[in-house]
Amino acid sequence: MALDAADLGPATSLTCRECGESYDLGPRYACEQCFGPLEIAYDFTGVTRASIEAGPRNIWRYRGLLPVPTNVQDTPNTEPGFTRLVRADHLAESLGMQRLWVKDDSGNPTHSFKDRVVAVALAAARELGFKVLACPSTGNLANAVAAAAARAGIRSAVFVPSNLEQQKIVTTAVYGGTFVTVRGNYDDVNRLASEIAGEQDDWAFVNVNVRPYYAEGSKTLGYEIAEQLGWRLPDQIVVPVASGSQLTKIDKAFGELIKLGLVEDKPYRVFGAQATGCSPVAAAFKAGHEVVRPVKPDTIAKSLAIGNPADGPYVLDVVRRTGGAVEDVTDAEVVEGIRLLAGTEGIFGETAGGVTVACLRKLVSSGALDPDAETVIINSGDGLKTLDAVAPVARPSAEIAPSLEDFRASGLA
Repeated sequence: MALDAADLGPATSLTCRECGESYDLGPRYACEQCFGPLEIAYDFTGVTRASIEAGPRNIWRYRGLLPVPTNVQDTPNTEPGFTRLVRADHLAESLGMQRLWVKDDSGNPTHSFKDRVVAVALAAARELGFKVLACPSTGNLANAVAAAAARAGIRSAVFVPSNLEQQKIVTTAVYGGTFVTVRGNYDDVNRLASEIAGEQDDWAFVNVNVRPYYAEGSKTLGYEIAEQLGWRLPDQIVVPVASGSQLTKIDKAFGELIKLGLVEDKPYRVFGAQATGCSPVAAAFKAGHEVVRPVKPDTIAKSLAIGNPADGPYVLDVVRRTGGAVEDVTDAEVVEGIRLLAGTEGIFGETAGGVTVACLRKLVSSGALDPDAETVIINSGDGLKTLDAVAPVARPSAEIAPSLEDFRASGLA
């Protein structure tokens, strides 16, 4: 696929994360020398706090740091990003912490952080000449791809496990496009998507053949957190881990901001959060391994249910380099985490948010995370997407007749 006169902003090349081999920009994602994953290399020029703050209140304020066309904000897209950073004093008090923030990404157009990565993938895919926006997904990505393609006026093709939450099936199908359920888990779906990508030259599978561009969208979480904190980095951050890309790219964003002099260079610690029923990275971390052994997912946290995480080894590198850790929690603890976040801060997170809150509590309890240090946690999606997880325990307090006498008798006052 030709890249004649293509505009991908500050992106200059693709670089292998393993051996360092460099390639021209294009629709490739694996190194031809060692089969390692490729990522974007840049030449950043003219990026200042002022230039960023003058931009739109969405991820395109950071377009000078992303592999997207210079005029990306002028093309139809869902304009995700710049979601709220909530000071979580009540949650902090319940956990014995001092300064805690929730980066609440449920406020994106399809109510998860996936709108960020899809917007960047779509912008790059258009520039690379693709005609169809596609993905394998555990749910949130399916929502984001279907919505972004509808907004852009192009076709979508989405593949998900057939046992996906009904809410996510409905909220993908409503946008139209090609929507296929597959009898298998996410890793089966991902394998199928990779095979299809090899045959359909004009299909951009956002997390397969244009993955290097797609993954860069997660950097915008790190940029926003730093900007919303007054251009400084938090001391600690807890990030849910599925493929692991979100965690590694937030770390990459922090490093870029330091290198560009946009924030003070200071130590920070990165922590990962997984559900025990799909915790290959946490298991590897606790065992002191460098290799992440694939597992078969069995958890209510379906958005994190990737048994063979592509960025797993790089998550281990980041948390060990920064002095963090990777923790995991049971499904029961996930539900408790959802209820704790909702009951203390009025934020209804999906199961991934429950994983993060529950892991935060466990990390504080074990002493792995400093309760006195400023901490940010990520809520990556809306609880309305995973109602089945909390339906058994989120029940009315009572049922009464429409009379004051029944209210008095209920003991609710």
